[in-house]
Amino acid sequence: MSEQADPIPTEGETSPASWGPFEPLRERGFRLIWLASLLSNFGFLILGVGAAWEMTRLNVPVSMVALVQTAITLPLMLIAVPAGAIADMFDRRKVAMTGLGFAMLSAAVLTMLTLVGLATPWVLLGFCSLIGAGVALYGPAWQASVIELVRPDRLPAAVALNSVSYNLARTVGPALGGLVVMVAGAYAAFGINALFYLPLLGAFLAWKRKHISPRLPPEQLHRAIISGARYAIHSTPIRNVVVRAFVVGVLGASTMALAPLVAKHLLDGGASTYGLLLGATGVGATLGSLSLDRLRSVLSAEQALRLCPIVTGLPIIGVGFSHSLALTWTLLLISGAGYMLMIALLNVGVQLSAPRWVTARALAWYQSAITGGIALGAWLWGLAAGEWGLGMAFLLSGVLLVFSALLGFLLPVPDGSLSDVEVVQLRNELDVSMPLTARSGPVVIEIDYRVDPDNARAFYAVMLKVQRARMRNGGHDWSISRDIADPSLWTERYHFLTWGDYIRQRARFTQADHDLQAEASAFHQGESLIVRRRLERPFGSVRWRADSPDSGTPVELLTP
Repeated sequence: MSEQADPIPTEGETSPASWGPFEPLRERGFRLIWLASLLSNFGFLILGVGAAWEMTRLNVPVSMVALVQTAITLPLMLIAVPAGAIADMFDRRKVAMTGLGFAMLSAAVLTMLTLVGLATPWVLLGFCSLIGAGVALYGPAWQASVIELVRPDRLPAAVALNSVSYNLARTVGPALGGLVVMVAGAYAAFGINALFYLPLLGAFLAWKRKHISPRLPPEQLHRAIISGARYAIHSTPIRNVVVRAFVVGVLGASTMALAPLVAKHLLDGGASTYGLLLGATGVGATLGSLSLDRLRSVLSAEQALRLCPIVTGLPIIGVGFSHSLALTWTLLLISGAGYMLMIALLNVGVQLSAPRWVTARALAWYQSAITGGIALGAWLWGLAAGEWGLGMAFLLSGVLLVFSALLGFLLPVPDGSLSDVEVVQLRNELDVSMPLTARSGPVVIEIDYRVDPDNARAFYAVMLKVQRARMRNGGHDWSISRDIADPSLWTERYHFLTWGDYIRQRARFTQADHDLQAEASAFHQGESLIVRRRLERPFGSVRWRADSPDSGTPVELLTP
């Protein structure tokens, strides 16, 4: 888990607050990984520059150049979801190291293929996708581990610093990548990418993560993916973040996908010019990330998220019509600041809205949405530029980004709090007299409420919120019914596929769920709620013979 928190400073010592947005760097484990990730981000960006410029050297169509960005980001969309499930099921440190190792190996093979002249356009795209796949496996495991390395109150700043790490690399990395390609060729860029993963692997190896044995056996991968999807669908804050992240990815992908074409056709430059343009976006993104804490102290998350698309979209419009390197650089700096602020705000929104058991999966859905949006947007803006020209592509991208601010009225993102998603221990003991196993089921839960008929409407409104909580934690077929002979009697009913699923639901009860249940229980008139737990189709769950084997986990190992 996280390292020991910093002591309260005595008189004469530096206050932790004086570190400002860099405060999480006081934590040694986070600091080591952050510094190493800065180097790996340099390598990843140098890879992108090398692949994109190699594509322009091979004289492929405009849409093919834009596909480099798609090849790198598409795996982040396709693999992020199972990667998030794997990170929640197993040791996140080991999962992160596995992803990094795969990315390093893929980059090394691409380097050798380029050296022997076998790096065709499709080979470039294929290995960019493989490297992206390794990064996709690494991403959710690392992001979900941040809270284990810093104090909870430092989480937003730590998330912002992760963005700073990437964007500090963007300020110099692309220009360095252009220089590497110009001096030594694309193979050197690919080789640097492979080598720069080594320090990050070493930092994770040095992290002495405290392993806590889970009380429950891990879910199967497909079940873990489904439970993560159910949580994201039935959690309004996470669902809103995922949708808006996808929109941001699609509409904002124009600058990343078309930057090499801007350098070549609008500014009459080369690889170094392309690197400078990406560096401008990186400088802006770094400044935006460092402004996150101050912005959150002045505006709510939703207010900031409505402002950022305007700050991002208006400069993008100008990029498509500028032929001045200085003006284009400035416009990309401003749009980069707004764009990265949007991404950081959405990332913090996920982390503050997801409990620990599903954090990696929630982050994976967010990452999948934004990278999938970027992959789709890169392809669409490449087609738009080829059909209507660069100016029109940037005009459409910028205008649509500005109008996307209106999504805040339909899909608002709350500020969120870690205390709301903290898991709480249920105190009521289960009364079990049957020899259940993890596979026993289906299980039916029924809860009776006695409610004053005058409060029926208010009670029903609260129970609709309870429905979402039951569904996102694994419940199925939820219903609320009212006895026609006794209007004060209400019965809540929902299913779990197995007894193990029900026990997991109890282990996932958060403070927000507890408060919501207390709100519903407050309507109950009586000493206590009547809860019935039943095994559905009991005849079918009985073994044909007493000696028939059952390899399920015994119930005593599954009762929290």
